[in-house]
Amino acid sequence: MNKILDHLIALYGDELGRATFARLQSLIANYRSQILARRSAVSGQQPLTYRDALLITYPDQVRAPHEPPLQTLADFCARHLAELVSTIHLLPFYPYSSDDGFSVIDYRAVHPALGTWDDVARVGGAQFRLMFDAVINHISAQSAWFQAFLRDDPRYRDWFIVVPDGADVSRVIRPRTLPVLTRFETPSGAKNVWTTFSADQVDLNYRNPAVLVEIVETLLFYLARGASWIRLDAIAFLWKERGTTCLHLPQTHRLIQLLRAVVDVVAPSTILVTETNVPHADNVSYFGDGTNEAHLVYNFALPPLVLHAFHTGEARTLSRWASELKLPSQQATFLNFLASHDGVGLNPARGILRDEEIDALVARALAHGGLVSHKANPEGTASPYELNIVYYDALNDPNAPESLDTQVDRFVCAHAIMLALVGVPAIYFHSLFGSRNWRAGVARTGQPRALHREKLARAALERELGEPASRRARVFTRLAQLLRGRAASPAFDPYGEMRVLDLDPAVFALMRGEEVLCLHNVSAQARRVPWERPGWRDLCTGQLFDGMLSPYQVRWLRAGRDENRRVKTPAP
Repeated sequence: MNKILDHLIALYGDELGRATFARLQSLIANYRSQILARRSAVSGQQPLTYRDALLITYPDQVRAPHEPPLQTLADFCARHLAELVSTIHLLPFYPYSSDDGFSVIDYRAVHPALGTWDDVARVGGAQFRLMFDAVINHISAQSAWFQAFLRDDPRYRDWFIVVPDGADVSRVIRPRTLPVLTRFETPSGAKNVWTTFSADQVDLNYRNPAVLVEIVETLLFYLARGASWIRLDAIAFLWKERGTTCLHLPQTHRLIQLLRAVVDVVAPSTILVTETNVPHADNVSYFGDGTNEAHLVYNFALPPLVLHAFHTGEARTLSRWASELKLPSQQATFLNFLASHDGVGLNPARGILRDEEIDALVARALAHGGLVSHKANPEGTASPYELNIVYYDALNDPNAPESLDTQVDRFVCAHAIMLALVGVPAIYFHSLFGSRNWRAGVARTGQPRALHREKLARAALERELGEPASRRARVFTRLAQLLRGRAASPAFDPYGEMRVLDLDPAVFALMRGEEVLCLHNVSAQARRVPWERPGWRDLCTGQLFDGMLSPYQVRWLRAGRDENRRVKTPAP
């Protein structure tokens, strides 16, 4: 508890810090027993292991007639994914006004069109842990809090950030080209209010400790409702100081340390995940000292670097970057992913890829039917920020005259790289089932991100999965095989040893521990790998390795002495 008090005094001064601490003490006492009681009754609260993998999904990702979407999702996941993933990241299921859930109207309610809190719990059941989104940088302009602010309600007067006319906000870094300030009318006059992401997403004012207390209670409410992972959305923007970039400020890190200290007291098995789509060095700063900020940070540089490797047919840059990945402690690691509800961020690759290489990624995405979002720069220019495209089409040209086998091999090889890296893997629903760009969604909504946010009819999806030759069935079968193989080998310890090997420019090669060699051919040519040790067998199929890799082939190899422990799964 002393850590909590220290953080509060650092943020708010001695008198206000101690007063806020008294309020937090009361909240912690109220929630701690109920959270611990709930967790003791549910399985799956162990520390992270090689068996862990995460599914990223919208709450209404699969739909069935006359059934709440959360119930449909719960049954679908229980039937198809119980042996493949351990945790489900439920994207925002709260009432919202825009941005597919990320403009939250009420943090503590379930959108009635999706189901109820009981339905949320049903998604987890006895098989999965749950990750909830904490969208705490901003709240909907339609929320009760902001509507009270607009009425000049004195309680909410300082809950949002009002900036005087003419104030200089030119240094602010943000991932949009819209103005950082939005003008709202109130009974006391027009006010310029801080809106980092859109006019409908109003930033909260953490200089006011009442806001912090309300948000801490919201996080504790999530833990009491069954979340064991919390994703801190857009967390790098949390604290605002005029005259600065308002990104990665010391106060923001202090706030994250405060939230970590609270959950360590209330529910020590909670996993905090920071979402910071920024250059790699800034991203990993949210590990803190390895014990006091995020348990996991999204490995944001990975998606564009994997695309670069497959687009160029060589793995040198990816290998060099991966060889420098370091964990700050045995309490923190990476959340590895290739795709999510957002697009492929380009900022994390800046400084790793040259400008012309990033431009090539943009050109390839556009040629493959994707779109590109831009961000505003402090000097008034705009630059590409995000590739909006499903990862399958980012890798595979929809117009290319190549076989489905080649496309699936390329796609699976890319995901095998992600699964092999040190950390915990996270797979987006559309990647697990090999979805293509949803052009109709963009036409309908006008939103570039709709390309990779299609909602699927459960009956149609399961019909395709029942056809072994279909794209969806092939992708799912192959990725499921890799997930099972990974979950069967302690070498994939999320905190374990990883060494990048220089075996061939076109082969991304990792040694996990001393027992599993992971080989991934990122090129369209067969490669002979200089691996002279005899008797190494494929972890998933049991086949002896002959030194050759076909185009886009994956081989996870284990020494022959462990042959009797290989995973009993169908050959790819």
